[in-house]
Amino acid sequence: MDPLTQGLMGAALPQVANRDRRLLFWAGCFGFLAGMAPDLDVFIRSSSDPLLYLEYHRQFTHALVFIPVGGLLCAAVFHLLLGRRSGLSFKQTWLICTLGYGTHGLLDAFTSYGTLLLWPFSSDRVALNAVSVIDPLFTVPVLVLLILAVVCRRRGFAVAALLWAGLYLGAGLLQRQAALGMGEALAASRGHTLLRLDAKPSFGNLLVWKVIYETDDRYFVDAVRPTLAPRVFEGESVLKLDIARDFPDLDPASQQRRDIERFREFSDGYLAQDPLWPDRIVDMRYSMVPNEIEGLWSIEILATAGPDTHASFQNHRGDSRAGFDRLWSLITAPTVD
Repeated sequence: MDPLTQGLMGAALPQVANRDRRLLFWAGCFGFLAGMAPDLDVFIRSSSDPLLYLEYHRQFTHALVFIPVGGLLCAAVFHLLLGRRSGLSFKQTWLICTLGYGTHGLLDAFTSYGTLLLWPFSSDRVALNAVSVIDPLFTVPVLVLLILAVVCRRRGFAVAALLWAGLYLGAGLLQRQAALGMGEALAASRGHTLLRLDAKPSFGNLLVWKVIYETDDRYFVDAVRPTLAPRVFEGESVLKLDIARDFPDLDPASQQRRDIERFREFSDGYLAQDPLWPDRIVDMRYSMVPNEIEGLWSIEILATAGPDTHASFQNHRGDSRAGFDRLWSLITAPTVD
């Protein structure tokens, strides 16, 4: 999730585990910083290989086996800089940092992007699709409760913050199951045979969900509102990526061809040629408006590129304000009988 939310969850768990009211502030501070630390992997980049970032983000720094190591590294830095001022022993600092660090990968696993929790034993990305990477309804109550925990020196507020987080994530899992059911019904009503079906929360809420399913030759994307005035918002479809058809002149031995396979692994195979920009291959799983095809990122394949040239990675934000307006219209749309 976003760095603020990761830091807050990293602060909450050490505060709950710490029964000394006098140390709630430092437990929160060190836990907050340790909770954000795994995302330092975003600095693993290469100017010549744009996809290197995708391979290393949410990889070893987010893995379960790395939690004690990550906690130790954070503790070494924090104790060196603030140990005397905090009054914490190195062991106390390490325990706090390990608890804070450990929340990061677990929380990311509840989002849609996928986290390599079991690295190096498995390359599967864990994605429970229960919450958006940014969701104010999740974050703001946690923030308020943790501030109260420090100001009032009452760990009960930190306990309440964790309870809220657990309830919200649980609600997301229930909503996802309902969204999957609506997706199955929608595909059946169209006479489609499903190869794959997935559902992901739209940006910043649990009310409207993106449903994407795969048939023999196409991907279909729709939006559904599973509860609170249930409704289906039918969307668009696009042909699945066929390299021989879509990029007939691409050398099978080229670096760009290998980069397509790297991007395919990252995107769990949900790839399609951009209908508007034929040089782009988009990750079909994500879009600002859940029933639209416009992807949040893509790779670009250049016909004039040399055999050793990498595909370029591009982010697409488009008109964010217009996208938010269309998403809000789905959230607030009345029920159709």
